[in-house]
Amino acid sequence: MHSSKLCRGSALPLSAAKRAWWRGGELACSASASHNRRHLGGHRPVAPTLRSRRSSPPQLLHSFTKMLTHSIPGLVPIARASSAEAQAHSNGAVPASGSGSSDDDIYQDTGGYKLPRKEIRDIVDAPPTPALSFSPKRDKILFLQRRSLPPLADLARPELKLAGFRIDPSFNTRSRMSSYTGISIHELLEDGTLGPEVSVTGLPDESKINYVSWSPDGTHLAFTVRGDEPEEGSTSGLGVWVANIESGEARRLFGPPDLLLNPIFDTFAWLDDCTLVACCIPPSRGPPPKKPLVPAGPNIQSNETKEVVQNRTYQDLLKDQHDEDLFDHYGTSQLFLINLNGETEPIGKPAVYTSIDPSPDGSYFLVSTTHRPYSFIVPSGRFPKRMELWKRTGEFVREICSLPLAENIPITFNSVRQGRRSINWRADKPACLYWVETQDGGDAKVEVNPRDIVYTQPADCPEGEEPQVLYKLELRYGGVVWGDEGLALVYESWYKTRRTRTWMIAPGNLQAEGRKLFDRSSEDVYADPGSPMLRRTSLGTYVLAGVKDADGKKRLLLNGSGATPQGNIPFLDLLEIESGEKQRIWESSKETYFETVVALMSDQVDGDLDLNKLRILVSKESQTDPPQYYLRSWPEQTVCQITNFPHPYPQIANLKKEIIRYERSDGVQLTANLYLPPAYDPATDGPLPLLMWAYPREFKSKDNAGQMRGSPYSFAGIGSTSALLWLARRFAILDGPTMPIIGEGDEEANDRYVEQLVASAQAAVDEVIRRGVAHPKKIAVGGHSYGAFMTANLLAHAPHLFACGIARAGAYNRTLTPFGFQAEERTLWEAPTTYINMSPFMLANKIKKPILLIHGEEDNNPGTMTMQSDRFYNALKGHGALTRLVLLPFESHGYQGRESVMHCLWEMDRWLQKYCTDGEADETPDASSEQEAKGHVTSGTLGEAGKSEESVDGEDPPESRSRHWSGMLSLL
Repeated sequence: MHSSKLCRGSALPLSAAKRAWWRGGELACSASASHNRRHLGGHRPVAPTLRSRRSSPPQLLHSFTKMLTHSIPGLVPIARASSAEAQAHSNGAVPASGSGSSDDDIYQDTGGYKLPRKEIRDIVDAPPTPALSFSPKRDKILFLQRRSLPPLADLARPELKLAGFRIDPSFNTRSRMSSYTGISIHELLEDGTLGPEVSVTGLPDESKINYVSWSPDGTHLAFTVRGDEPEEGSTSGLGVWVANIESGEARRLFGPPDLLLNPIFDTFAWLDDCTLVACCIPPSRGPPPKKPLVPAGPNIQSNETKEVVQNRTYQDLLKDQHDEDLFDHYGTSQLFLINLNGETEPIGKPAVYTSIDPSPDGSYFLVSTTHRPYSFIVPSGRFPKRMELWKRTGEFVREICSLPLAENIPITFNSVRQGRRSINWRADKPACLYWVETQDGGDAKVEVNPRDIVYTQPADCPEGEEPQVLYKLELRYGGVVWGDEGLALVYESWYKTRRTRTWMIAPGNLQAEGRKLFDRSSEDVYADPGSPMLRRTSLGTYVLAGVKDADGKKRLLLNGSGATPQGNIPFLDLLEIESGEKQRIWESSKETYFETVVALMSDQVDGDLDLNKLRILVSKESQTDPPQYYLRSWPEQTVCQITNFPHPYPQIANLKKEIIRYERSDGVQLTANLYLPPAYDPATDGPLPLLMWAYPREFKSKDNAGQMRGSPYSFAGIGSTSALLWLARRFAILDGPTMPIIGEGDEEANDRYVEQLVASAQAAVDEVIRRGVAHPKKIAVGGHSYGAFMTANLLAHAPHLFACGIARAGAYNRTLTPFGFQAEERTLWEAPTTYINMSPFMLANKIKKPILLIHGEEDNNPGTMTMQSDRFYNALKGHGALTRLVLLPFESHGYQGRESVMHCLWEMDRWLQKYCTDGEADETPDASSEQEAKGHVTSGTLGEAGKSEESVDGEDPPESRSRHWSGMLSLL
């Protein structure tokens, strides 16, 4: 139901709108990965756990110069909060000590949650801009209000960890759910201006709003409301409300204490303009099963069949029979049809429904369920799965697939589950299915051609009729974008070679051969032709937007990022389908401003679009101007500004940003975003302390690794734990310096991880010193997740480069992730030397520079278990290292609670002031130890062969990381 809901009206954040992402996240592939930034709470902790090992007695810090954190372009705040204390009170947050402390005592380590300096607090506490959502007809805009950071009490609620999910049992919802606090509606007038505001009224006080969805005709909104917290020992739940768009009046459709929504797997979807299908808690459900005082028997796992089963270190898995019973209890739903009058009709029987996806015309359901036997070693996405086709009335039509438990999917990238997968409705048909079947048994190591076959079959096909072969693929299937009977685009790719191909096919003529449209390396951003833009159909689906000009020829609209050696210059091209010729009809300004195409706004009718009536939504920003939205209309390309958000942090509005280019010793071109504080002049002010915040990435090509990514004119969005916060503390920030780990041909990148990492860091440090903006002895390094792993490695192998380091939510001992990590698909037993050489835990005796470790106590990201920091800290302490470990209660891989975020920033600011700005570390390595560290990496510079005497011939490769982001604009 989620997929259909996105195309029918649920919030669909667009990365092009804000390019908001959080850098971090080692392969977040647990079942709850997409929800692990949402969370609720119960007990209030007094303080984070602190463990510190100092080689000298603690000393009071002097008054500060100014500084700031890692860039997360994203939710742009509207205005500054009046004070951190007022914000804390309004959020219900735990009061933090130090809020009124003087400069001399703010960093005394007296226990309890702390607040950082006011210049940092003011930026973090500024309310975010509302999210934007457009109606199906593009004539209305929703502004969805939200608060900046939730109180830690929201995260401290009781929580169950079941099969990769985190569940709040009091509300029967995913835990840690973010929410909106209010909704307002504006009409988008013909001239592009906004009409008067209409607020959604009638909601309970302090409502928490989720799952906002437009009706197909755009006259109503449906959304969930979570109200008052249940009393101790009792439960509540989510209700669904509807609001009239014209009046803004909202009313409850259903909810507690009667019928309750069950959003553990799926929520609800519109079938037509006045009917919803919803996953609800069965009305007859009893209390949750109680754990027996004495178990029925031991927990046993067996492999007497000698199967080869290799999996990554998934977390929050089922542990015993009681967990299985709880999973069934909270996951089981009853489906209901509900009309806008509140009339309900149950369909089907209660089951663990994992998705309910209506056909585009609303006449059928694609119903997915999971069932026992469950697993203790993989999350619920690998459990047995059954997909059935139902009529709208709940009548069973036929079984689409029945897949067994999948514990043994190979860990090689591009390996998949056997059987039918990616089963979806065609967007160009009222009710027609398509899916993919692997021909290699799901194992990417098996050589076979074709590797995947795409099939299609109408929902109303006669019984026994075989599905039609739509297309056969040599590489791994990557998706289909539907157009009409004459055109669809099929994607395939192969990770090992980074090859990606796009095929043009005619779904209405399956005998015709497909035509290759694009064939390139996914790493080659300069060759990226862009992605086709989609238009909304009368059925609420999205298909290829065809454009016809005066010559009558059909063209596609390609929206591209426009990567060039000078930076990204986004564009909009017309691609003539028959000849492949392109015509550029728009591109971003090449100076001062950075513009991106966000959405197509002239898609209200079926059929090809008229170029002379084309309307697109564009985001425009600069280094000093926050993103604003504009409506651009053809043929004159007139522009009308829609939003006028104020600068979110005017105190550093005049910061200076530059994308700098420099070269690594082996000739690889590197880039970085260099930020300098307002009014800074290196000629008169001299070098500054500098914080370098980075995240290594893997490549197969030196040339592609050296390509420019990003724009020098984009706005510096600052997230709640961003390194850019230290601009307000008068630090220079080197954000995102490229740290490419390259393995060309058959070479595995990780076999030379350390020497390439150090060479990249050396080049970055040399460049900022050469420019005169960084003090050579006041450069700190930091990172989150894989960036934390990088930080520890740099302090072990290149201590001469940095004064100190900050490592958040990292993994430091690769033997604890023996079946692959990040982009590494070999096992520990296949590449033991690589695993060990990459592990900073193994070099705890070499780390002498100060290192701050921060970790969420409830980190559920595969690979970055909390014990990684705990054990690394103890190894460091066991060798007398200057280190400190901060464990944040109730926090996961990314930090949400206001108390946690503020304390994290306090710890970072204290560390940077004490060991970077003031330089109090007394364990500075002498020249011989520096040479020893350098010698461990390489005996010289990186040469043509890329090997050093000390490097190891191991067997390591790369893998993709998900960028977790929160979009500011939603297109519905």
